[in-house]
Amino acid sequence: MKLDLLVFAVHPDDAELGCSGTILKHIAAGKKVGIVDFTRGELGTRGTEMTREEEAADSAKVLGLHTRENLGFRDGFFKNDEAHQLEVVKMIRKYQPEIVLSNALHDRHPDHGRAGDLVYDACFLAGLPKIVTVLDGADQTAHRPRLLLQYIQDRYIEPDIIIDITPFINTKIESIKAFKTQFYNPDVDGQETYISSPEFFESIIGRAREYGKSIGATYGEGFTCRKLLGVDDLFQLR
Repeated sequence: MKLDLLVFAVHPDDAELGCSGTILKHIAAGKKVGIVDFTRGELGTRGTEMTREEEAADSAKVLGLHTRENLGFRDGFFKNDEAHQLEVVKMIRKYQPEIVLSNALHDRHPDHGRAGDLVYDACFLAGLPKIVTVLDGADQTAHRPRLLLQYIQDRYIEPDIIIDITPFINTKIESIKAFKTQFYNPDVDGQETYISSPEFFESIIGRAREYGKSIGATYGEGFTCRKLLGVDDLFQLR
């Protein structure tokens, strides 16, 4: 399946927190969108590998994803090395996306920045024909996405672009709440964590309001890019 937009997320729920409004907007516009999670989030204080897998599947239904899969990397200990890069290259070549979204390049959780760098390197390597990868017994064709953006996570980062997600904010919230063991839910028991407090959930909405205000919208999601971005028409800018 060829995707228009491929989202990489080191933990199940990273994509929901960082860019689910953008995912929803593009699916509503007829684009094919998928998520590849790197780990099962097995080091999370709350929940288990099984519950995280179930929650990711529930969220995928809320978002209307065309595909979602998990690479099974080791939570907390995966590396940006050849072995992991090649696994990500395989996903890029499998889905041949035009645009890739990835974790922030630096953040509170060290996995996020490492994953952002891993995807950045893999996007370049995926376009080199002399790097041979095989999937399901067949040689893959080299493919390099034309654009890689990083969604913004816990730490505030000034975005390079902001996308208006106002019509999709309620479904974004629903997709996050699908991870019922991870975020504030008075009906679920568990040790309180940094992300399970009601204040954390409110901060997600506050961030979306802040970015939205910057572009004259109610809610927005911000992204960074390691290269300069160009436009064809100044009148499309907000």
